[in-house]
Amino acid sequence: MPLYWFLGPLAGLLGVGCYALVGSRRPRSDAIVYGISFLCSVLALGASLTHLLTAPAASTLTLPLGLPWSGVHLRVDALSAFFLVIVNLGGAVTSWYGLGHGRHEQAPERVLPFFPAFLAAMNLVLLADDAFTFLLTWEFMSLMSWALVMAHHRQAGNAHAGYVYLLMAGMGTMALLLAFGVLAGADGGYHFADMRAGLLSQQAAALVLVLTLVGAGSKAGLFPLHVWLPLAHPAAPSHVSALMSGVMTKVAVYGFMRIVFDLLGEPAWWWGAVVLALGAVTAVLGVLYALMQHDLKRLLAYHTVENIGIIFIGLGLALAFQANYLNDGAALALSAALFHVFNHSLFKSLLFLGSGSVLSATGERDMERLGGLIHRMPWTALAFLIGSAAISALPPLNGFVSEWLTFQAILISPELPQWLLKFLVPAVGAALALSAALAGACFVKAFGITFLGRPRTPAAAQAEETDTRSLTALFVLAALCVLAGILPGLVIDALAPVVASLNGAVRLAAQASQPWLTLVPLAEAKNSYNGMLVLLFIVFSGFLSALLIHRLASRDARRGSAWDCGFPDDNPAGQYTAGSFAQPIRRMFGSVVFQARERVDMPAPGDLRPARMTVSLRDPAWDYGYLPLIQVVNTVAGRLNHLQFLTVRRYLTLVFSALILLLLGLAIWR
Repeated sequence: MPLYWFLGPLAGLLGVGCYALVGSRRPRSDAIVYGISFLCSVLALGASLTHLLTAPAASTLTLPLGLPWSGVHLRVDALSAFFLVIVNLGGAVTSWYGLGHGRHEQAPERVLPFFPAFLAAMNLVLLADDAFTFLLTWEFMSLMSWALVMAHHRQAGNAHAGYVYLLMAGMGTMALLLAFGVLAGADGGYHFADMRAGLLSQQAAALVLVLTLVGAGSKAGLFPLHVWLPLAHPAAPSHVSALMSGVMTKVAVYGFMRIVFDLLGEPAWWWGAVVLALGAVTAVLGVLYALMQHDLKRLLAYHTVENIGIIFIGLGLALAFQANYLNDGAALALSAALFHVFNHSLFKSLLFLGSGSVLSATGERDMERLGGLIHRMPWTALAFLIGSAAISALPPLNGFVSEWLTFQAILISPELPQWLLKFLVPAVGAALALSAALAGACFVKAFGITFLGRPRTPAAAQAEETDTRSLTALFVLAALCVLAGILPGLVIDALAPVVASLNGAVRLAAQASQPWLTLVPLAEAKNSYNGMLVLLFIVFSGFLSALLIHRLASRDARRGSAWDCGFPDDNPAGQYTAGSFAQPIRRMFGSVVFQARERVDMPAPGDLRPARMTVSLRDPAWDYGYLPLIQVVNTVAGRLNHLQFLTVRRYLTLVFSALILLLLGLAIWR
C-alpha cells in the first residue's frame, strides 16, 4: 500500500484542525470537524487494514522537509500498519461519537482545533522512519493531547493535571531522545535503517532498554511512571479520554516495540525479566488503585495502568523466549500482547464513551451520586455491561482470549533455562490471575453502583438516554468486543505478519482452517479454545435456566421495599456504596499498599452531630518517588536562583566555560 494513501487523510485532519482554529464558534462547526475527522479516519483505516491483511513489503517515502541533510523519512510495515488500524479505528469511532456528544461541549473552541490534530499526530508517529521525525511527531502528539486535557482548565484539579502531564511528557521525550542518541552512535545515523544495521555493546543496549522503558513507559502508564494518567484522563472530554486511554497509550507501546524488538537487535535474557517484573507490578497495583476510586473516569484510568501491565507481561515473555531462541513461545507471547493491545483499545474506548454518556446525562462522575441508571439509560447500560465483562476477562468476550493466550505462554515457561525466569514467570502468572480477579470485582462495583439499585440524587433520577449517534459508537465497539471473542482465530491470523516481522519469520499456525473456528495456538493436545461453542453454551444454559424457573417457580409476583435489619427502608442512602463495596479489599491490601487509614468521629451521647468516618489513601510512588525529587529540584533551583542576577561580564564567563566543557565532552566522546 503506497504511503500516499495515508498522506491524504492526514492532510485532511490537519486542514480541518486549521479550519477549527478560526471557525470553531460558527454554527455546526462541530459537525464539520467531527464529520471530516470521521471520513479521514475511515480512509486511513481502510489503507492500514489493506496493508496489514495483504502483507506486502514495507512502503517508504522521503519528503524534502525536516533536517536539511536528511529529510523526513516515512515508512509503513506490518507493525506500524497494525497500530495504524488501532489509531484510526479509535479515531473513527470517537469522531462519530463526537457528532452527537459534541453539542454538550461547553468550550468547543478549546477542543475542535486540537482533536483532528491529535489524530494526525498519532498517525505520524507510527509512520516515522527516523529519530528526528519520530521525536518531532511524538512531541506534537503530547502537546495536542495536553491542550485537550486543558480544555476545561477552570475546573478544579484540571490545571494541575495538565501541569503534571506536561512534565511527565517532557521527561519521556528526553529519555527517548537519549535512547535514539545511543542507537545512532558516534556516526549519527538517525535513520531507522542505519540503527538496525548498527552494532551496540551490551552496556549500550542495556542503557537503550532502560531509557525506552522510561520514555515509552511514562506515556503508556507503567508503574511508577503512571502518576499523570489518573489525573489527565478524567480531566479531558470523554471522547478524548477514550482516545488517550484506548489509543495513545498503544502508540507508546508501539514506540517500545519499535525500539526494543526492531532497532535494538538481539535481546539478552534479563531484559525479559525486567519487563516481566514491571508489567506484573503495574497490573496488580493498577487494579488495586482502581478499586479504591469513586470517580468513574478515574477508575477507568487506573484500569488502563492495569492493562498496560498485562501487555508488558506478554512483551517480557516474548523477550525472554527470543533470547533463548524459543521462537514458538515468543510467537505465542507476542500474539497475546498484540491481541491485548487491540482488545484494550476496544473495551477501554467503549467504557470511557459510556462514562461520557453518563456524565452528559447526569453531570456526575462520582458513583456515590449515581445509581438506577439502567432504567433511565438502558442501552448505555447494556453497552457498558459488555465492556465491563470484556475488561474483566469473562468468556466469550475478547478480553478473555488475550489473557488466556498470555497464560498459555506462561505455562510453557519451564522451557526457559535461567533459574531467575523459572521462579519469576510463575510469580508473574499468579499476579496476572490476581489482577484478573480484582478486575472482575472492580467492575461489579462500577456497573452495580452506577447503573443498578435506586437513584441516589435527583440528577440520576432524571437522566435521559444519550443520542443515537453516541449509542451507535458504543455498540460498534461492543460488537467488536463480541466478535473478537468468538472469532479470535481471525484476529490471530491478521496479527501473523506483525509477529513474523518481529520474531525471525516465526508465527503461530494459521487459525482460519481450524475446524469449528477453534483457536489452537500451539497444539490441540496442549491447548485450544472455541469462543463460538462457549457462546452457544452460555445462551443454551441461560435459556434452559429461564425456562425451568418459569415452569417450576410460582407465578405469583410480589414487590416490596428494601429491608434494613428488619425495617423497611425507602432511603437510597441505605444501599451499598462504592466505598463500602471496596472496604474489605481496602482493609486487606490498603494498609500495606496505600497506607490506608480509617478515622471514625463518633459524637458523645447527647451530641447531635452526625457520626463520620473518613478514609485517607496515599500513593507510594508519589510520596517516595516524586515528592523527594520535587524537593531536591526546588532546593537546587533556590540555590541557583542568584544566577539570574549576574552582571554581563559574569554571564559571558559562564557561557564561555559551558562551551569549553561541551567541547571537551565531545572530544572525549569521539
